[in-house]
Amino acid sequence: MASKMKRSLYTVGTFVKINTKRFFRDKLALFFGIGFPLIFLFVFGGLNSGSKDLSFNVALINESNTSVATEFVKKAESSNVLKVNKDVKTLDAAKDKMSRSELDAAIVLPKSFGEVKDGQSFPSGQADVVYTQNNEQSGQALASILDGQFKAMNGQFVQNQTPFTVASEKLNERSLSAFDYTFAGLLGFAIIGMGIFGPVNVFPELKKMGILRRLSTTPLRVWQYFLSTMIGQAVIGLLSLAIMFVVAITVFKLQVVGNYFELTIFLIMGITMILGIGLALGGWARNERQAAPLSNIVVFPMMFLSGTFFPRYIMPEWLQHVSSLLPLTPVIDGIRLIATEGKHLIDILPQVGLIGAWMIVIYVIAFKVFRWE
Repeated sequence: MASKMKRSLYTVGTFVKINTKRFFRDKLALFFGIGFPLIFLFVFGGLNSGSKDLSFNVALINESNTSVATEFVKKAESSNVLKVNKDVKTLDAAKDKMSRSELDAAIVLPKSFGEVKDGQSFPSGQADVVYTQNNEQSGQALASILDGQFKAMNGQFVQNQTPFTVASEKLNERSLSAFDYTFAGLLGFAIIGMGIFGPVNVFPELKKMGILRRLSTTPLRVWQYFLSTMIGQAVIGLLSLAIMFVVAITVFKLQVVGNYFELTIFLIMGITMILGIGLALGGWARNERQAAPLSNIVVFPMMFLSGTFFPRYIMPEWLQHVSSLLPLTPVIDGIRLIATEGKHLIDILPQVGLIGAWMIVIYVIAFKVFRWE
């Protein structure tokens, strides 16, 4: 009995080596397994990991010759909030650029800005914020910021009491950034690519070449072939995901606050479960014409409803409940909870349990529908 099991495991190990070598020799598989997810990482990382500081592209039209106006212009040009376009000198030129969305707004300092009026002992004036209808939100925010800055300036000239004040408090908790959400989704996208499209592309080709039919005449069992594919894909998948983590940490400053060992265990579970879908689809399909539409029907709902490219909380509540039952959803949610919130496996038992339930269902189906030719 022991020797029989030893021979079975030796067969599994042999096919693990064969499948792994096939992957690394296939340039197309390398691109879609490792290169393609990295391209998505750079694209979405660049979109979502920019500076969180609020800033406005503005034109500053100074029509005043007062020292107050000159000082205001100097401070505005050195500000981190205002990005002043120094090439725009007139309001008409600013309006032209605003119409093409090249500027958020224009700040106009009238001739009287900073002058000391009759009966006053201090300078005064009103700055005008000009913006288009499409940039109304930015214009109002900019006006609010300038109002706060002018109140600080007013205190230098006029002393007044402030019965009502505002205090701020920073919570000792970490919130998720846009990139944190995106990165967990991109890992899910990479797992789909390796787990589903891999077998769906390879199995019909092997059937077409008659390789699987010849394997069926040997003592090789379906469970041995499945197990060898699972181990090989898990190794390749972890390598691809590790590269994505390295790039995200070094280039986009991702902060992984969770336990790497627990995260690795969870990723193996997710890869194994999703791979079962690929084994079922690729094992059932006789050729590429059957495999391609089937895989798209299965993949696209998960890709757009499981939080791959945008968080599920922006969906309608009923759709959130439906999407929470999709196989990829607990994988992405679990990655996000461990990597960015520091949760442990014991804390995400709902996700682990759902992955386990799906794994049983998927592999039962995969074994029943698999055919060698």
